[in-house]
Amino acid sequence: MKLFGSSGIRGMFGDKITPQLANEVGLATGTVYDSVAIGWDTRTTSELLSKALSAGLMAAGARVGIAGMTSTPTLANVTKNFKAGLMITASHNPPTDNGIKFWNPDGSSFGSQQMQELEDILLEKKFAHASWDKVGRAFEVENAVEGHIRSIEEKMGALKGKVIVDCGNGASTNITPYLLRRLGCEVMTINAQPDGTFPGRGSEPTAENTILLAECVKKSGAIIGIAHDGDGDRTLAVDEKGRFINGDLLLPILAKMEGKSSIVVPLNISMGIDKYVDGVKVIRCKVGDVYVAEKMKEVGANFGGEESGTWIFPENSFCPDGIYAAAKLVQIAMERPLSEYVDELPKFNILRKRIPFGNRDKAEVMAQLRPLMEGWSPLEISDMDGLHARFSDGWVLMRPSGTEPKLKLVIEGETEARANELMAMAMEAIGRVLG
Repeated sequence: MKLFGSSGIRGMFGDKITPQLANEVGLATGTVYDSVAIGWDTRTTSELLSKALSAGLMAAGARVGIAGMTSTPTLANVTKNFKAGLMITASHNPPTDNGIKFWNPDGSSFGSQQMQELEDILLEKKFAHASWDKVGRAFEVENAVEGHIRSIEEKMGALKGKVIVDCGNGASTNITPYLLRRLGCEVMTINAQPDGTFPGRGSEPTAENTILLAECVKKSGAIIGIAHDGDGDRTLAVDEKGRFINGDLLLPILAKMEGKSSIVVPLNISMGIDKYVDGVKVIRCKVGDVYVAEKMKEVGANFGGEESGTWIFPENSFCPDGIYAAAKLVQIAMERPLSEYVDELPKFNILRKRIPFGNRDKAEVMAQLRPLMEGWSPLEISDMDGLHARFSDGWVLMRPSGTEPKLKLVIEGETEARANELMAMAMEAIGRVLG
């Protein structure tokens, strides 16, 4: 049984995610790492799971630093003083779900080998059990949020302007509004009360979920609206005209601002970014912030990001830091209207779909799709991440999600008509395989 996906362990509480699993994850992690920081988001099951996780860590003999309810990037900042960090969250998933993300002291997610090591211990139950006089101790990490705020203040100049922050009832409620006020902004908030049922909107910052934010920005005269996901590692925006600015558009804007010599983006990012950041080397990798961070460290890139709203600033951390990104986006909007940046971007004819495939085996689905894709006579098919077919005037990427039983389909064409043509081809092939 495969427990780990590209973002740690995630699933429905009471089904895949249980207190027993959390306890065993603690035992496994404590078997390898003798000091671990833990934090959790606002989900109703997060604090419960934290108790089980902490007990497992201590039973293995590890020291446990309790950061409490906090954002993922805040927990990553705390982890600088530990051997590892565990964040209890299901990120942007619905409130029924929960999970555990794993962090290194430099802010990067656990790599494939690290996750495999823990998974082997879990599945074979080769846990270390400390004797009665060697069990670990838990202690509160003091000023976790304040420490994260100060680390960002040190890197940012003064900001100004009216900003509206939609925390989505998630873990950013106790940090982003306070950070931006301290930097000099006039801050208004919505959905800023922590509530793991996410009553204000869905936990993923999408155009549909940020309609209220867009209305508030437009009516209030704010220079920007900031939208976070459930654990604060993702940040997307609304411009001063009230338009939702998705990750496909924010990525090149941030990349041009931050990229000095090279940037890292995954395969599902527009080919237009290469022209937009002219003079900066664009390096592509597998989809997932863990792979973006790995490649950034390998090549020494200045910036990395994904269209999901995860942005990595290596001068700050290799953790996608939605809190730091919020300050960076305000800085951009201060200099001139965000809408002007967006309107200057080249046209990206990108289409995205998520197609459920139930209990079908992921490898089997991809194996059946490949010969159908070869029948399109592309210039090249890459299996770096799923199947990526490249044409002279576009590309098709089909890849199984690392966190859900879904096939993710991303398509780009030089023209809207070509993008639609490629989408029709892809959907026909998927229909033949999935029925």
